[in-house]
Amino acid sequence: MGIISDILFNLSTGFLFANFILLSGNIIQMPRVLIITYYWPPSGGSAVLRWLKFTKYLGEFGWEPVIYTPRNPEPQEIDYSLIKDIPSGLTIIKSRIWEPYTLYKWVTGKKKEDRLGVALMSDKKKPGLFSKISLWIRSNLFIPDPRRLWVRPSIRLLTEYLKQHHVDVVITTGPPHSMHLIGLGLQRRTGIKWVADFRDPWTGIDFYRDLLLTGMADRCHKKLERKVLESADHIITVSPGMTSAFKSMGIGNVSTITNGYDDEPSDPDVSDNGKFTLLHLGSLPKSRNPLVLWEVLSMLVKENAEFASCLEIRLIGKADRVVRESVERFELGRYVVWQEFVPHDKTLGIMTGASVLLLCINNIPNAGGILTNKFFEYLSANRPIIALGPPDGDASAILAETQAGKMFEYVDAVGLKVHLLALFVLYSQHNLKIVNQQIGIYARRNLTGALSELLNKMLH
Repeated sequence: MGIISDILFNLSTGFLFANFILLSGNIIQMPRVLIITYYWPPSGGSAVLRWLKFTKYLGEFGWEPVIYTPRNPEPQEIDYSLIKDIPSGLTIIKSRIWEPYTLYKWVTGKKKEDRLGVALMSDKKKPGLFSKISLWIRSNLFIPDPRRLWVRPSIRLLTEYLKQHHVDVVITTGPPHSMHLIGLGLQRRTGIKWVADFRDPWTGIDFYRDLLLTGMADRCHKKLERKVLESADHIITVSPGMTSAFKSMGIGNVSTITNGYDDEPSDPDVSDNGKFTLLHLGSLPKSRNPLVLWEVLSMLVKENAEFASCLEIRLIGKADRVVRESVERFELGRYVVWQEFVPHDKTLGIMTGASVLLLCINNIPNAGGILTNKFFEYLSANRPIIALGPPDGDASAILAETQAGKMFEYVDAVGLKVHLLALFVLYSQHNLKIVNQQIGIYARRNLTGALSELLNKMLH
């Protein structure tokens, strides 16, 4: 077997029967798609969900998925609840990866199981010299990201796999954008059809400017990004805004398939404690710090005793130290319930049990194309959404289309205050209800149907 000896095959008898379909009396093999993803269960967090859920439903649309992922990744979280969504008998190929995070933990005295921050979030007031040096090394010597060292071994391994096993299309999903370099290498070696899926921008990501890049490193990032965009047979993005941004770069073969939600029932996690609960689910880096919200809530608790007695702010997910400092500065600490992580199978119940869902879109230029997994799961919870972000962006348009909530600019304290008070009055009258309109197109099963149509076209 040679290099294939590092491959983990997970085949069951039941899945072997699913590999074939009956067409006009003839049995034919289903087309196969190889999905290259760094994030896979038991890794947790939002980065896992998109392709785990596509994989869950692809068989219903006549495609057999095959997963390639690291055997020993550096996960943001561990979430064993996601394992139940892996289709029975799925073929999973794994190989070992070496990342500089292992050395970083050893030098800094962190434990092997310690989780590193999301993006560039920090829990320290001022990064020390070692942190700055580490960031410089990560940004300038590991381009496009620290998974770069996995690219060549993966290309060699998967080239051998493709010689022995038929695959019709390869899909890479990033970030980390090193996954796209694996797709690029496979396309060059084998000529296989290749789709590059961008869950986030590359050089357009909000923290790109904070990476301490040299001019040479910046040019290298942009050159690799352009090479991927121009070489892939098709590009998928998660939002119309990101699609438009790529098209403005002269890239024509781009489609939008948003993130979505599972159309599955869930019991609300409601503890009748008489609280007007504002829930934010997900990470809060400094670019999402909702200063205007803290300002408005601080005014309301001082002006309205009834509001103050009922208010609960529930923040689930990692938060930058800037966010925590803001909460304390506006004297809201006693109203906040902090929780770093909740398994994904518990989140829908928590969302449906909240009074209001908070959505904070990064307060950066070109934020109009940001559409997260969380946003669509918010829609499925049928709770009113208060969003902070660009009023002309993709999320704002969907909120208006579905009547699920309202978007406010990061400086609109007056409008936000009036709206919050109106929601509190409805809550006090036990009439805080909402039925979202036209959200079915964002169900993950329907989105997988759109993906399968794109893949079917690539067969011809």
